[in-house]
Amino acid sequence: MTDDHPFIAGLRHDAKACQDAEDEFRRTMNTRVAELAEARAFANRRMNLMRSLFDVVARAGQSEIAVAGAVAALRTRLGWHEDSDARDEVLTEYARLAAAAFTATHPREGDDAASRPGPDVARALADFETWYLAARGKPFWVLFEHYMPETQLVDF
Repeated sequence: MTDDHPFIAGLRHDAKACQDAEDEFRRTMNTRVAELAEARAFANRRMNLMRSLFDVVARAGQSEIAVAGAVAALRTRLGWHEDSDARDEVLTEYARLAAAAFTATHPREGDDAASRPGPDVARALADFETWYLAARGKPFWVLFEHYMPETQLVDF
């Protein structure tokens, strides 16, 4: 009989509303944590790829050699051992980014480090990421999520 009392029904309603609010918060919190984790992973992949890109192009003496080396390094990093039209398209767009990185690491005669075109590399990277997202419908950085199976440690 007490469950039918309006006071108890009101408390039950309040308890249900609190439970619903907690459930909603946990759902949105988990979604936000996943978004932040993905953003962190992409930022680290971006930093690591650009660091290796700069290492490759900085060692090259000519733009063509730098771009070819950068494209080869990306192919190796992604495990792209076979050619395809889709991969060739990605590598062609990546070559533009590599060319911008070469320009940033090789100032022209009379330039100093302060006048290097760093923002051009940032723009080239943003353009590449935007192009990939539009062309493929997902961020470029998901290509680095391929599963690497564990290998057995064998002691001879």
